[in-house]
Amino acid sequence: MSRCAQGRYGMIKWFKAVPRWLNSGRLLPVNDIAVDLGTANTLVYVKGEGIVLNEPSVVAVEKGTRRIKGIGLEAKRMLGRTPEGIEAVRPLRDGVIADVDITELMLRHFLKQVTAKRVFRMKPRVVVGVPSGITELERRAVRSSAVAAGAKAVYMVAEPMAAAIGVGLPVDTPTGNMVIDIGGGTTEIAVIALSGIVSNTSIRVGGDELDNAIVTFLRKNYNLLIGEPTAEAIKIQIGSAFTCGEEREMEVKGRDLVSGIPKTVRVHSQEIRECIQEPIQQVVEAVRRTLEITPPELASDIVDRGIVMTGGGALIRGLDQLLAHETHLPIHVDEEPLTCVVRGAGRVLDDLDKYRIVLTT
Repeated sequence: MSRCAQGRYGMIKWFKAVPRWLNSGRLLPVNDIAVDLGTANTLVYVKGEGIVLNEPSVVAVEKGTRRIKGIGLEAKRMLGRTPEGIEAVRPLRDGVIADVDITELMLRHFLKQVTAKRVFRMKPRVVVGVPSGITELERRAVRSSAVAAGAKAVYMVAEPMAAAIGVGLPVDTPTGNMVIDIGGGTTEIAVIALSGIVSNTSIRVGGDELDNAIVTFLRKNYNLLIGEPTAEAIKIQIGSAFTCGEEREMEVKGRDLVSGIPKTVRVHSQEIRECIQEPIQQVVEAVRRTLEITPPELASDIVDRGIVMTGGGALIRGLDQLLAHETHLPIHVDEEPLTCVVRGAGRVLDDLDKYRIVLTT
């Protein structure tokens, strides 16, 4: 066989193999990606595969050169433990981008992780969940970060809308659906009907505010200085918003502000419940405000269907009971509240024609 004929034969074999490789997923082009760019965690969903990445939204950088030393879980382990020349920063605060450059690097790193195993690295279309109360300037920062990270087209969906779709609520019907999405930096409350947000309230209170309240309480009452990771651990282990019957205690280690020597104190769950009441009450008031501006016909639907809670804040013990006590409405907590927004954005990707009305470009 001549060299020319061998070349043609090789090309024919290659073209015949392409469909088989495409079906195996090795050459699957990445066209659609959903991102929940959260204050605490960033989650990425790839169309056809599901949630493929869940990493903390933390970046460790050198102070002088701004060179990246770690991203995600690796950087979170450095929070409060870095030497003088390195700092671990959270580029998103209160649900929006605080540092555009660092966010761009973090997003590019996560998208590269997602697309690294694929041969055809086509620029993806990206759907990003954003707070409903975001300003146009903040929206532009999200868009520019995603485009700089390699996105071909960027669509945005309000987080309460994405959470409602992720839970499986019939958002395209005239029936009223109410969602409370409590994240790390914001709490989003919305009443949804006919693929639109009828009434909503967005407050910049979330898990971070609860952590700050715990840090302040221990500093004032025990002269003990602790870091963010310790405050988060206290919130998760013994934090509660309502008296649940079972009280807990926990040993907390930190630095004594008077002597400067490390010490350990024992903290009771009742103390933590009292110290986080201020941000918890802000959430309760925001729920009330949303219900007050809800049209009466949709309000009657909410009486029958209740309210769905999503986001990491939904995991705080007793919060659903507190809201049920204050509103006299049934409160439902999703089984996987942390992934509701990215799951909803993923469903939007799976049927863009159906959900195009909920997107903004």
